Amino acid sequence: MTTPPRVTIKDVAARAGVSKGAVSLAFNHKPGLADATRDRIFEAARELGWAPNLAARSLSNRRVDVIGLAICRPAKLLGLEPFYMEFISGVESVLTEHSCSLLLRLVRTVEEEVGLQDSWWRGKQISGSILVDFRADDPRVPAVERLGMPVVAVGHPSLTGGLTSVWTDDATAVTEAVRYLAALGHRRVARVGGAAALGHTAIRTAAFDEAARVLELAGAQQVATDFSGDAGARATRWLLTAAAGDRPTAIVYDNDIMAVAGLSVAAEMGLSVPGDVSLLAWDDSQLCRLTHPTLSAMSHDVHGFGADVARTLFGVVTGEGGGGSHPVPTPVLTPRGSTAPPR
Repeated sequence: MTTPPRVTIKDVAARAGVSKGAVSLAFNHKPGLADATRDRIFEAARELGWAPNLAARSLSNRRVDVIGLAICRPAKLLGLEPFYMEFISGVESVLTEHSCSLLLRLVRTVEEEVGLQDSWWRGKQISGSILVDFRADDPRVPAVERLGMPVVAVGHPSLTGGLTSVWTDDATAVTEAVRYLAALGHRRVARVGGAAALGHTAIRTAAFDEAARVLELAGAQQVATDFSGDAGARATRWLLTAAAGDRPTAIVYDNDIMAVAGLSVAAEMGLSVPGDVSLLAWDDSQLCRLTHPTLSAMSHDVHGFGADVARTLFGVVTGEGGGGSHPVPTPVLTPRGSTAPPR
């Protein structure tokens, strides 16, 4: 029997109509290629069954050496967001125990991440991957299932298909936040939410609307942003410049960065917190305890959350555990100085 010729990078380049250098750029996720060209290269590699041999290890014994994590966020924003810094710290705390490394990459789109995960796995660069920031009908679900790649999905099971998932009950937490503010006497409650395309944002949005309906909060309203401080400030300014009878007396933010920005906007406008407007942040961090007044928050152990995700992935990779849906404790309300009954 004649052994079929080994597929090389030259073959992939010829199939995609590019140079070998372009193939190298694509698989190393370096700049310099148009998205369409990059996609064509990945498709040619998939058709030929080729991947760069970038790892000196074998997965046959189910050793866990490197775990992948791709995040679709701008680098500038990610560096400022306490949530991901705490989350990654929690993941690393478990990886260190096992002498394992984290391969972290920032991507521009979910589609780019699909290609990245494909090349990581086919190139034997990782033993498994952590997937975050799920969307409805997320293309990563069928992609990693086709690859047979061990993953843990950080998201509600309604978003993650049949993948092993670790998640927080965002709907219950949002409902608790709105009920708390309503119990203080607030009837005009607003929410400054995150990116509308994200699944957990949609879950929070639906829960906020339902809580406002049940509590008959006619003045409830929501604004979508991108999680950044600038966007949070703009949303707060827009909400607080409404006529006095329409202006919210309480605002819930989807992260702590936007809540801190909102606190600055209130001060800029000469409004007192909590006298004129109460503010409530998500993802309680050190930021919330350094402001004046300190920010009330929906608190949860983000470091522990990251550690739980890493342990679950180890179980999936080694076959010693994992699988199914793994809820972690729901964020709980921590009242501080930024919330009070309306005047």
